[in-house]
Amino acid sequence: MSLTGGNRNDVTQLMPLIEAVPPVRGRVGRPRRRPDHLLADRGYDHDKYRRLVWKKGIKPLIARRGTPHGSGLGVHRYVVERTIALLHWFRRLRIRWEIRDDIHEAFLTLATAIICWRRLVR
Repeated sequence: MSLTGGNRNDVTQLMPLIEAVPPVRGRVGRPRRRPDHLLADRGYDHDKYRRLVWKKGIKPLIARRGTPHGSGLGVHRYVVERTIALLHWFRRLRIRWEIRDDIHEAFLTLATAIICWRRLVR
């Protein structure tokens, strides 16, 4: 996965993100190479990207624009929002001071390790 500027449209990074997903390990047999489903909000509602995701063998569960809320995707999205909020505990990640990508990614890895450690200790 690569870091991009904050002013870039998220949907442009969808396919590189899917390509960067590592094999799912832990079960006997050949490891799965891709997830079964893709959950996304209305910002990803483009038929072009739906087709590209389908071609990868992944079922896109993307909220449609103009439809009322309550599709059920919010239940899963809450996990992502909560994770981002946890990362915002670390000021260096909330406001990116690092110019070099590798240093920023190192702080991100360190922050996720600290969050996991705190949860395991409890």
